[in-house]
Amino acid sequence: MHLDVQDLRDFYYRTQLGRVAQRAIRDRVVRLWPPAAGHTVAGFGFAVPLLRPYLAEARRVIGLMPGPQGVMPWPAGLENVSVLCEETAWPLPTGLVDRLALMHGLETSENPSALLDEAYRVLGPGGRALLVVPNRAGLWSRRDATPFGFGRPYSNAQLEAQLRRHGFTPERSLTVLHAPPSQTPFWLRTADAWERLGRRLPWLAGGVLMVEASKQVYAPTRGGLGAVVRRPLKVLEGVRGGASPEPALSRE
Repeated sequence: MHLDVQDLRDFYYRTQLGRVAQRAIRDRVVRLWPPAAGHTVAGFGFAVPLLRPYLAEARRVIGLMPGPQGVMPWPAGLENVSVLCEETAWPLPTGLVDRLALMHGLETSENPSALLDEAYRVLGPGGRALLVVPNRAGLWSRRDATPFGFGRPYSNAQLEAQLRRHGFTPERSLTVLHAPPSQTPFWLRTADAWERLGRRLPWLAGGVLMVEASKQVYAPTRGGLGAVVRRPLKVLEGVRGGASPEPALSRE
């Protein structure tokens, strides 16, 4: 079940813990995907907090928000780019998107398999998807004081296996939000230090798992009769002379 858009907005834009989480996740996204001219960048669920760095450079930015969640205008003060959509039927042409971020979308979906199929459809060849989900080994998935305490948490192996089943190729994974999900001033002040420590210590479980996957489309191999029948069977050979017909396939 999707969270309400008002609750998500209030967390990320009106609480100090939410602003800390937004900054930590967005900084890692920009490290993975530096803004580039000409890209179409989309986000599904409540991914708009991650998309602001791309507004200036990208060809277009699209915020897709599922119907059960609701939609809000975004970004504030600029032309709206967010749109309400069906969870598994996005109003985008096939192959349009170069970069696709999903946050608060997969873990709360009632049909995650169909959702991943739709994500695969809208990505162009070589396109990249980034899934941001609660880490089942982290603290954030165990507390419902944040949006990451709702829905199904994932392990890295579970998420990568699910992506492969839907045609994606997992490329890399990492965790963020290594500080506890606490409003205590000490943890808020030291959040950046915990993120730096988490990047150096892979065994330190972060509250959020991020997995990047690509859509690889390979050219089809030549098939059909031409690949099987190297020479046509000369059916009439030998009818007059008594010789047996020449076989169609070489024995080399």
